[in-house]
Amino acid sequence: MRNQTKKLVQAALLAALTAVGAFIRFPLGAMSFTLQDMFTVMAGVLLGWKWGAASQAAYVVLGLVGLPVFTQGGGLSYVFQPSFGFLLGLIPAAALTGALAGERGEPRRVIPACVAGLAVLYLVGVPYMGMILNLYMGRGLSVWTIVKTGLLIYLPGDALKVAVVAVVSPALCRRLKVQA
Repeated sequence: MRNQTKKLVQAALLAALTAVGAFIRFPLGAMSFTLQDMFTVMAGVLLGWKWGAASQAAYVVLGLVGLPVFTQGGGLSYVFQPSFGFLLGLIPAAALTGALAGERGEPRRVIPACVAGLAVLYLVGVPYMGMILNLYMGRGLSVWTIVKTGLLIYLPGDALKVAVVAVVSPALCRRLKVQA
């Protein structure tokens, strides 16, 4: 029971950090460069697949019920924002990262786990963004434009975020005594 409580508190902390990461943003194209995805993959690394995904699901649910935790607020109408697919992608991204990272936060496992998690994030987010921009908003953007503005522009920043997670995760895992 004690371990469950500890994991619940840690999941809540990572959900809160993801919310804070939404407000550390730099405008870039159709969306903003934020730290949400860094805290998402960190949740997977530190908490494992189940609790990492739970932390991100809690974050998304809190935003959907109206708490202003997303970059542009919150509420159910957020599902019509082009960036909402990326929010949905946070959940499987944390799960896959946690499933692949191992329990010690070793960079040789964390780096590919984070890359795989971010790939899932983009696999969910980019098509959703294209659907909202083209079908709902009627923009008529090409697939190349959507990929360029929803993926390629963010890859250098994502590489930096993965590096940060890889550097800090061994110490954090030891400190938190993470168990798979």
